[in-house]
Amino acid sequence: MCNRIINNYICKRICLILLTVALTLSLFACGSSQEADAASDSAANAISSAGAAISSAVDPQKAILGFGSSKSKSSGSSDSSKSPAGKTSAGAASAPAEPETKYEIPPFRGVEFHEDAAEGNGFVSIDLSSIEKGYFGLLCKTDKQMLFQVIKDDTTYNYAVINGEEMFFPLQLGDGHYTFRVMENIEGNKYLEYYKTEADVSIADPLDPFLRPNTYSNYAEDSECVKKAKSFAENSADVEEFIEQIYDYVCDNIKYDRELAENVQSGYLPNPDNTMATKKGICLDYASLAAAMLRSQGVPTKIIFGYVAPNDVYHAWNKFYTEEGGWTLVEFKVVGKDWNRIDLTFSANGADSDYIGDGSNYLEVYTY
Repeated sequence: MCNRIINNYICKRICLILLTVALTLSLFACGSSQEADAASDSAANAISSAGAAISSAVDPQKAILGFGSSKSKSSGSSDSSKSPAGKTSAGAASAPAEPETKYEIPPFRGVEFHEDAAEGNGFVSIDLSSIEKGYFGLLCKTDKQMLFQVIKDDTTYNYAVINGEEMFFPLQLGDGHYTFRVMENIEGNKYLEYYKTEADVSIADPLDPFLRPNTYSNYAEDSECVKKAKSFAENSADVEEFIEQIYDYVCDNIKYDRELAENVQSGYLPNPDNTMATKKGICLDYASLAAAMLRSQGVPTKIIFGYVAPNDVYHAWNKFYTEEGGWTLVEFKVVGKDWNRIDLTFSANGADSDYIGDGSNYLEVYTY
């Protein structure tokens, strides 16, 4: 009887010990599984980051121009207190971190024709009431073929005229005495002065001519290209990130229109919204769309016409201005308080560094 009691007691103790060991092993295995899951998630994030870096590096033009670099963004900063699943160490869900900074979009600068302030001869109206803002307007109401000239010192800009349409032009030559001439085509390349006026120009903000629409980058606050640009600006930490997003968008979405390039007529004027809708254009369309998107969100941008060596290609590209510092990579720089060249046509279509160069192969002729 005593032996049976002792045996039962020993069996119970052995079962209790075995149960304790089993529970301990189970808890250890569970903890190891959680650590393995965390390690697996961490590895997956590392692979994803590496893939993003490779994706940025495969476009040599972005590398040459300094965009798509590994410059860290505040919105992508890591927090050691959070697990890879986006939870705090206590396991509670947390919202994505807000960027430490946000690009502040300046007020939109548009253009307006004041017919009551314009001067002319009944068929031609020139509105000079906004010259302190870096632009002026022209309206021709005639069925004749007209040419418009803007003259300052020894520089002359010639513009084709669209009759019956308000047109706006930049005062890109800065302060000084200007002559404005509307010329009527007599025959062939012969023109006769139809109307002339003069004005002394003093621009309050030297950047103003490159922050507003004009005949080569015609847009309004409700234009589709402006709405698209605003969506990029609202999601940018700073002006550099905004410029990078516009660069990527134009390069990734607009293709070169070889048919248009072969048949384009003199006096061709681009339409930024049309370029965005059709997803194609020539060099002037690239430059015009970029200017519209950047200017509308407060980045001073020039449209430049000129020649590019080694083949003396007649070409259009952009220069933009930023007060902040920026990327510095290979031959292209975005530096603070300076104008920076950006050639979207060559970048989007795979031109090599022989064309991109260090800028010395670009000959600037006209600026708009």
